[in-house]
Amino acid sequence: MAPIKKLLGIAPKPQTDGTLSPSPVALKLATRNKTDYDHRDYPDACSGSDCRVLVMCTEENSMTMKNGKAFSTGNHPVETLVPMLHLEKAGFSLDICTPTGKPAQIEMWAMPEKDEAVVSMYQKYQAAFQQPLSLHEVVAAGLTDDSPYVAVFIPGGHGAMLGLPDNKDLGTLLRWVHQQSRFLLAICHGPAALLSARTDDDSPFIYRGYKIAAFPDSLDKVTPLFGYLPGPMPWFFGEKLKTCGVDIINHKAAGVCYQDRKLITGDSPDAANKFGVMAAEALLDALTQKKIQNLKS
Repeated sequence: MAPIKKLLGIAPKPQTDGTLSPSPVALKLATRNKTDYDHRDYPDACSGSDCRVLVMCTEENSMTMKNGKAFSTGNHPVETLVPMLHLEKAGFSLDICTPTGKPAQIEMWAMPEKDEAVVSMYQKYQAAFQQPLSLHEVVAAGLTDDSPYVAVFIPGGHGAMLGLPDNKDLGTLLRWVHQQSRFLLAICHGPAALLSARTDDDSPFIYRGYKIAAFPDSLDKVTPLFGYLPGPMPWFFGEKLKTCGVDIINHKAAGVCYQDRKLITGDSPDAANKFGVMAAEALLDALTQKKIQNLKS
């Protein structure tokens, strides 16, 4: 069977670290050399100390599938860098962070190599991806009312399902974001990290009753057929979010984005540009409203 898959171009590609990246057919179907990043400007761009966004990345790059094969993963470059481009254009400073400060992992096989803006953004932040902040240290230092972070951004990529959904520090951070009425931005598989906000007691899940756009479990169940994944998924984050009372509004990955209160989500790389615009504009609008309220008081 393996030689036939290789002949058809649907056999996942072996990497030097023993993991498998998507097959040639899968790459043609699911990746692009250039994104739809629209280079828009934000005339009312943010300025000041309260214009910071924490970009919460995974530091893990190998997902063990049900059949024991390892998928080469991390954060998807389009879902990471296109929203970052919009947030930076809107005046926000971006702090890269991982659970323990180990390097952020990027799915380089999905890098849109002919997209100058995206590649330049990666090069600009490459050092930060290699030496990110440690979430454990950020949380240990204390999350207070005067924290500069107006939002936490969780990029997609299957790597978002590794080490984030059960990370207690991330749970503390997300509950703080919710209590402080700050923004949470998550795209594609990024919403898997919402699961970290669950508690061991009977407290209701903070995102119960929320609607989100996310990568559908149904697609993750079929992508092994053409070699995007080297085997069946070990678990499905959509199923777990639904048991927590979260409503996933999309059944396809068609670039859907959605805002429910201070939670902004998108479903796939095709949503990255729209998601970035939605996030940047929502953050800028919230800061404008805050300034107006401060002037009135």
